[in-house]
Amino acid sequence: MNKLRVSDYMTRNVITLSPESSVDEAIALITETGHDGFPVVDERKRIIGYVSARDFLRKSPEAKIKEVMVQTLYVAREYMDLRDAARVMFRTGHSKLPVVDSEGKIVGIISNSDVIRSQIERADPEKVNKLKKTIEKVHNTKVEITHGEVDVKKLIPTQTKVYADELKGRVYELRRGLAEPIVVIRKDTRIFLIDGHHRVVAARRMGIKKLDAYIIVVPDEVELGIEKLSKKKGLKSITDVEIIESVPHPLVEITLKNIK
Repeated sequence: MNKLRVSDYMTRNVITLSPESSVDEAIALITETGHDGFPVVDERKRIIGYVSARDFLRKSPEAKIKEVMVQTLYVAREYMDLRDAARVMFRTGHSKLPVVDSEGKIVGIISNSDVIRSQIERADPEKVNKLKKTIEKVHNTKVEITHGEVDVKKLIPTQTKVYADELKGRVYELRRGLAEPIVVIRKDTRIFLIDGHHRVVAARRMGIKKLDAYIIVVPDEVELGIEKLSKKKGLKSITDVEIIESVPHPLVEITLKNIK
């Protein structure tokens, strides 16, 4: 299967600064966004520098960003192997790399958090292909995989609960445009949600109507076990999924116990 690329996990909506912005404006932006640094771009969106919170130490609030920014930059390209970008960050001590096109224009930013995220709960093509092969083997049929958007309201869940603490992370990912595609099975007019329940519940809370998805299309005559499960549990829409507020996600609970 295809290797993971920087383009698969980078943030495309990048907050930038102008070289004519002031240190005071940048500090206000840090307070507003929670980010610790920003790429600096010219009027053509070409990256010309980078500033982080430490660059503002002992600097006048009125000083221009062009006076304090770092101009020697490490950058990444969309087509780079994600592991190569991770090596650059590790070896240079950078937590983020601006992503630029062939003209030096900024198109995204990749962080060490994105690299970590790529290794957990990853809904990559390989995972989807394994599910496809399992369905084909169990039901002696052929199915196809497509990639597109699905309507959140039309999704039929296949698990009964999600955890409130986990939802916070999914809300963060959705706001930053970092959420992985969900995985669904489409059969006749129904769409069963297989992977991504926390993402879908978070999207519904945020008023997001459609989500990116890997869609496994199954022939109408095939009777899936998930159909029986959803029917037995009374799951008809995402509103039927219970949000557990008082109990942390099992992985979080185990971690806390180990710390104690």
